[in-house]
Amino acid sequence: MRDGVVKLGDMMRRRCISIIIVSWNTNELTARCLRSIARQIEGDLEGEVEVIVVDNASSDGSSTIVRRDFPWVHLISNDTNVGFARANNQAIESSQGELILLLNSDTEVKRGAVAELAAFMGRNPRAGAAGAMLLNQDGSLQESCRPMLTPGRELWRLSYLDRLLPRATYRMRSWNRQVPRQVESMMGACMMLRRHALVDVGALDERYFMYTEEVDLCYRLSHGQWELWYVPAAKVTHFGQASSRQVEEDMFVEVYRSKVQFYRKTGGEGQAERFKRMVRAAYLPRLGVAKLLAPISKASIRRAVRYARLLQELADM
Repeated sequence: MRDGVVKLGDMMRRRCISIIIVSWNTNELTARCLRSIARQIEGDLEGEVEVIVVDNASSDGSSTIVRRDFPWVHLISNDTNVGFARANNQAIESSQGELILLLNSDTEVKRGAVAELAAFMGRNPRAGAAGAMLLNQDGSLQESCRPMLTPGRELWRLSYLDRLLPRATYRMRSWNRQVPRQVESMMGACMMLRRHALVDVGALDERYFMYTEEVDLCYRLSHGQWELWYVPAAKVTHFGQASSRQVEEDMFVEVYRSKVQFYRKTGGEGQAERFKRMVRAAYLPRLGVAKLLAPISKASIRRAVRYARLLQELADM
């Protein structure tokens, strides 16, 4: 491996794949992810693969570890945390690949997964994006695909009705694990994109600091007549929320800030305001219950703090 590019054969018809990883204070997981990629590109893929890591001003030595232990990786080291969407776009702008794999730093790629996704994209020219089967650490299925975000589905979810009759989620556990399936949106933890599709609809919207940027991209791909596919033959372990867990309260609020932004962008100010009223109606009673249970539950104290902050900041979102 040299200069961030691994020379391979022509099974992929010399199609270049750019693997992009954004990291923030996940040094051990980032190293684990890169080791899993190294095993793949040395053993299973043919073509040319480049690996780009964008470090968002980590304080845990992530950049030093990548530079020292993975010299074949092209490292972009930011002085500040520019957010997930902007960091990915930095790498996309400098990448060479016809196919671009966005990969979370808290993932471990199973053997053959990248090749499976690339082969699927090769066979399906209208596929703008393809996502792997994501697994939890214990090997169980992680529900990584969902119907497109709408206010009605969000109300259904906030009302806990989705547990009775899924409308905001898919019944992924009942899907055939041998057959690819077209979906409306997917998690960005492992998403392979076609460069031509990105040129067509645009890259990630940098107004999202974190969360919902992949939903926004799926929305634009779909409206641009590109297909989105779930490819279960490609398997990736996703440890989940390794970065956001470090600032859990901030990220809880950021989830809803990004959703308000999505509704404002796709449905106008009126839809954004209706969504905020919906969130307020859902979380006011939850805040009351959390406060009642706070004297006997530390978890309820944490929930009360999160809910109170969300309700306080909601008006200005």
